[in-house]
Amino acid sequence: MPFNLDVREPAVYREPAPIDQDDPFQSMMERFDVAAEILELNPGFYEYLCKPTRMHVTSVPVEMDTGRVKVFDGYRVIHNNVLGPSKGGIRFAPDVSLNEVKALAAWMTWKCALLDLPFGGAKGGVVCDPSAMSPKEVERLTRRYTADLFDVFGPDKDIPAPDMNTNEQIMAWVLDTYSMHARRTENAVVTGKPVGLGGSKGRRQATGRGVMTVTLAAMERLQLAPSDCTVAVQGFGNVGSVAAELLAEQGCTVVAVSDVTGGYYNGKGLDIKELQTYAEQNDGLLEGYPNASSITNEELLTLDADVLVPAAKEDQIDREIAEETGARIVVEGANGPTMPEADRVFEERDILVIPDILANAGGVTVSYFEWVQDRQGFFWTEERVNRRLDRMMEDAFKKVYETAETHDVSLRIGAYVRGVRKVARALQRRGIYA
Repeated sequence: MPFNLDVREPAVYREPAPIDQDDPFQSMMERFDVAAEILELNPGFYEYLCKPTRMHVTSVPVEMDTGRVKVFDGYRVIHNNVLGPSKGGIRFAPDVSLNEVKALAAWMTWKCALLDLPFGGAKGGVVCDPSAMSPKEVERLTRRYTADLFDVFGPDKDIPAPDMNTNEQIMAWVLDTYSMHARRTENAVVTGKPVGLGGSKGRRQATGRGVMTVTLAAMERLQLAPSDCTVAVQGFGNVGSVAAELLAEQGCTVVAVSDVTGGYYNGKGLDIKELQTYAEQNDGLLEGYPNASSITNEELLTLDADVLVPAAKEDQIDREIAEETGARIVVEGANGPTMPEADRVFEERDILVIPDILANAGGVTVSYFEWVQDRQGFFWTEERVNRRLDRMMEDAFKKVYETAETHDVSLRIGAYVRGVRKVARALQRRGIYA
């Protein structure tokens, strides 16, 4: 009986994405510029840090099931490797562009620096529609893309991971293709693999767990007890469902959740385990869940709940929603859920926003753990993974909070200041090789 190679299962986590899809690199630069001004960054360092170190463009020929050869455009951008080998996901999507990949690679540089990971930022992508391709076509695409970039990838050079429309099966093909060319099994060349191929326990829950950890840290700063707090979670995929489950375990009352079918509300608290079981038995959807009232997405986002966790997709919170939300804490489990004009409203209303670059960093942190375990050839228990993840997320939140207080800025800008400063200091100490 053949194994089921599921290339349709979504990635466990997606790395930070730009908000402005029309000009994603400019969206990244707006935040970088604010941080650079606060840090009074050396003009030469400014120019160095805002430009990618290397950009690779490759044509990826694939023999389709019909026998026709189709050529896809592939990209890999190394934004920075001052702190260590570059790290970043591979996405397969029709709208992938070099400009987007450049922005995402820069995002990863600051994110890794923020979490004190010994990585620089990278990103890769192929312009394709995997939903219109067979599993065998996706496999051939993955293997040829990996072979084309064999000299770029490496556990000491550049380490890919899953992202949009890629998953652990696709990472297994990256591992195998690289290993065949290297003539040795090189588990540490890629993260987000199946556990049986050197993947890390705890990875599937890592992003949602990170959301829970920084939420509790924010509650402590605001002197809120979890048992007294209500929570609304937009999105019930891997991140949202895990975050909701773990926050409920900590004593919070989760009053609302949503997925693509709509929102579900119970003022006395939802049974998250029951919701998860219902979704598993209903093609992954909450539609028709009987033990809650139906609400709209906008109603969920503007509920009078202490904590709002947008964990669905980008650009969900605009100015109007920001003005109406009853939350005291907004925790960005998704990438770029808050529009820039909403950010300004949150600041005016003194609502604490934990930015995506920090809040959803649990995924890349456990990717780092996976790389470490592969390098050691020694694998940790899930309890040890979770304990170390909690400690790193708590420490990152504390440092971002203190940075924001020092410069009297939002946590979002505080996160960028800390990330940019770490890379700039490392560059200064290393010097410019001539």
